[in-house]
Amino acid sequence: QVQLVESGGGLVQAGGSLRLSCAASGRISSNAMGWFRQAPGKEREFTACISGKGGTTYYADSVKGRFTISRDNAKNTVYLQMNNLKPEDTAVYYCARSPSYGSTYPNEYDAWGQGTQVTVSS
Repeated sequence: QVQLVESGGGLVQAGGSLRLSCAASGRISSNAMGWFRQAPGKEREFTACISGKGGTTYYADSVKGRFTISRDNAKNTVYLQMNNLKPEDTAVYYCARSPSYGSTYPNEYDAWGQGTQVTVSS
């Protein structure tokens, strides 16, 4: 029922930064939220997730130390700050809502945005 809209993707050189936003059409403060990414020819993979109040975060090893997930529940928005981007980060990035506590498995999320393209050049 909730709609999620990602924004902030684009083309960036390796070593650069982007901040992705995920705007929800309604209140999401009771939901853990996640970011996933999907490169051409590959399955969707977990990137980061955050608890409902923002107190707990979890990251894929591939992005740990470079990406930061955060949220502003007053704005019904989740963010993904991406620093020191690498060409292997190139993918479509999706925001998703968990019905409960969050997960690294995409099939356990119940709402998805349409995605935003991130392309990192060398």
